[in-house]
Amino acid sequence: MKNISIALFAVIFLAIAGLYIMHFSGNKKNGASPSMPSAPGHGIAYVNIDTVIFKFDMFTDRRTDLVSKQKNAEAELNSKGAQYQNGAKDYQEKVSKGLVTRAAAAQMEQALVQQQQELVSLRDKLQSDLMEEEQVMNRQILEYITKYLQENKSEYNYQYILGKSFGSVVLYSDGSADITQKVIDGLNLKYTSEKK
Repeated sequence: MKNISIALFAVIFLAIAGLYIMHFSGNKKNGASPSMPSAPGHGIAYVNIDTVIFKFDMFTDRRTDLVSKQKNAEAELNSKGAQYQNGAKDYQEKVSKGLVTRAAAAQMEQALVQQQQELVSLRDKLQSDLMEEEQVMNRQILEYITKYLQENKSEYNYQYILGKSFGSVVLYSDGSADITQKVIDGLNLKYTSEKK
């Protein structure tokens, strides 16, 4: 735990030192005073990454597909669970009324145990598949956003565009450097045209 804190402090210190050096060395080249903001092409902007993702049409479409798959998985699991419940109820009824031999009851019980194990395995597999699919979806969306910003770097004209979100290393940001809405509009325009 202590090593993580030290490493995190070192990373933050290096990032702040780098920004400090870039800020003051960039201003000397431009002949600007240290209090003046950097000109476009020399500065840093940021996007609120959570807002970008949640207002990005691609995320909405992919999320809808994922929710649909989740509902199908739940329906499959519920169907197999109902079959298991019916089998267990049938077994209890036949055994309590003495309608089956001990050997037949043992076979039924073994089949129910096997069915229960398959049900647990199916549940775990469906959960794992959905989690993996969600991770892949998130990576694809972030890749799309990054690629879009690289392809349109002349339009945004910044040296760095940071992604701000809750818990990120960006602790403070001036609202004038926020280009979130502009990026959302551009992303949705590009995505809509590609969808057609």
